[in-house]
Amino acid sequence: MTTALITHPDCLGHVTPPGHPERVARLEAVNEALTTERFSALVRETAPLADEAEILRAHPQGYIDKLRAAIPKAGSVSLDPDTHVSPGSMRAALRVVGAHLRAIDMVMAGEVANAFAAVRPPGHHAEKTRAMGFCLFSTVAIGTKYALDRHGLSRVAVVDFDVHHGNGTQDVLWDEPNALFISTHQAPFYPFTGAADETGAHDNVLNLPLPAQTDGARFRAEVEHHVLPRLADFAPELLLVSAGFDAHTADPLAQLHLREADFTWITERLCDIAETHCGGRLVSTLEGGYDLDALAASVAAHVGVLMERGA
Repeated sequence: MTTALITHPDCLGHVTPPGHPERVARLEAVNEALTTERFSALVRETAPLADEAEILRAHPQGYIDKLRAAIPKAGSVSLDPDTHVSPGSMRAALRVVGAHLRAIDMVMAGEVANAFAAVRPPGHHAEKTRAMGFCLFSTVAIGTKYALDRHGLSRVAVVDFDVHHGNGTQDVLWDEPNALFISTHQAPFYPFTGAADETGAHDNVLNLPLPAQTDGARFRAEVEHHVLPRLADFAPELLLVSAGFDAHTADPLAQLHLREADFTWITERLCDIAETHCGGRLVSTLEGGYDLDALAASVAAHVGVLMERGA
């Protein structure tokens, strides 16, 4: 058993305007970080294109058609002030979902112990009918429904430790009684959702808003007191992770003060939950992280733990 790394060059084909933080260089930095000798044992898998039927698990056909129609033949088109598409964006977004679903299949089949999808654009802000916050498809929410339906699971948990609230994942999973969605995030902050009293239609959402300037010690304490007990009570059969690294102290878009050691710690704790309840089954997918050096180092820390636990 080992860890899978799933990616595709098409994810570099989603090109944002000059100066945009969610840029091609992000994935290039991640890919470079994961090519060192330390990561030679990764099972490297090419992401397939997701079938449109899988996207329909989270988004209506009208949304997909509208997004496809917005893709330009050249240059870029703005869907909102933050979210842009270029000629390669639809193919990139389909690779993102394809990578996530392939990772779930590999973990559920026992081909690997766990997996990391190094992909972009991110997904956790994409609501059922709205692209926003750099995101086009609600990747991890699609994967949650896929795991429940295709693999016959009855309990899938999602933990999102991106610095921004995963409003899109919450939107899609709000009325899903077999899923638990947990988000830690800076608040008040974009997208200005994720209050503690947003608990889902079936008490299946746990939001943990953190004030600006929260450091690693407080983050760890909050996770220990709230996130880990809730996960243990839920006893998931599969754990999905929206792995955003923009809570790093060096990140230019936020004001939390986590470091690589904190991402190592949260990954270890999530692996503990997976080992206790899921047979180790954990799939992590890249979300945010906009300082290239901090992103690369944090991803390396995260994947390093997955490999140690998957060995």
